[in-house]
Amino acid sequence: MKSSEMNTHMGSITIDKEVIAQYAGSVAMECFGIVGMAGINVKDGLVKLLKKDSITRGIQVTLHDNKLVLDFHVIVAFGVSILAVSNNLIDSVKYKLEEFTGIEVEKINIFVEGVRVID
Repeated sequence: MKSSEMNTHMGSITIDKEVIAQYAGSVAMECFGIVGMAGINVKDGLVKLLKKDSITRGIQVTLHDNKLVLDFHVIVAFGVSILAVSNNLIDSVKYKLEEFTGIEVEKINIFVEGVRVID
């Protein structure tokens, strides 16, 4: 399924998964301690920091029983608590995404793919 669909009394609303990923990525980038999304080259096993215009490649959105499941592949800042950054990311994305789309977020998985020193 490429998009999520909701039926209302006025008709149906379809939201593309790319839109959800773009919004979730922009919310995630506002979180303290997140340097960026990670792009993984499966062939080489390399992880690279994605540019802002391609952050959706670091986010996978699936719809399971009309609820969203998101997988974030992130790079965090050196010296911050990964647990605190992850909890902040989950809380922020869940709240803002549910308000934005009207679809319940079932689960958010965070995969920390690297650590970077911020200048």
